[in-house]
Amino acid sequence: MDSKRVLDEDAYVRGGEAQTAVKILVVGHFAVGKTTFIGTISEIPPLSTEEDMTRVAEAVDDLKGVRSKTTTTVAMDFGRLTISDHVVLYLFGTPGQQRFIQIWEDMARGALGALVLVDPERLADSFAVIDLIEQYGLSYAIAVNRFDHTPERTEAALREALDLLPDTPVVVMDARDENSSAQALITLVRYLQERAALEHA
Repeated sequence: MDSKRVLDEDAYVRGGEAQTAVKILVVGHFAVGKTTFIGTISEIPPLSTEEDMTRVAEAVDDLKGVRSKTTTTVAMDFGRLTISDHVVLYLFGTPGQQRFIQIWEDMARGALGALVLVDPERLADSFAVIDLIEQYGLSYAIAVNRFDHTPERTEAALREALDLLPDTPVVVMDARDENSSAQALITLVRYLQERAALEHA
């Protein structure tokens, strides 16, 4: 995936009877790195709805700790990642602001699971996100997006702060790094496979 080909619009849908398409949500609070994550990991040019932030939006959205942010997702991000000859992941990134909650509900339909991106310096902002994903009945993994110069937190501290179940995967990653982002997705997919095997046992 080092060299991303320039593809036309037909490439956003993958054909072939032998492949299983898996819908995955990439969720998180405002400015946690969802668009960056999908742009880093997608094997196709990602579909993005990033727009410049207006002064009106700045008055509504909490920019504490993210003053350098100048754009925001207003509908969704979309990318694709083939993980084997038979399985391809379709990644749907949700907007992080509360005013777009209705979009989350629509996008959750048909999703197999969710990767929840978390900023270790703004853990409280993730509570509402996790509540929504649980409300939709989706299995999920936590991906802690380490920003520059943020102090490390132990997994035990993160689990306690986010009130996670013991089997919920937690992985530390950098959304700007392809290998790190891929490992986060692999962790989620393995977890979903394990849960599916238990349900069918």
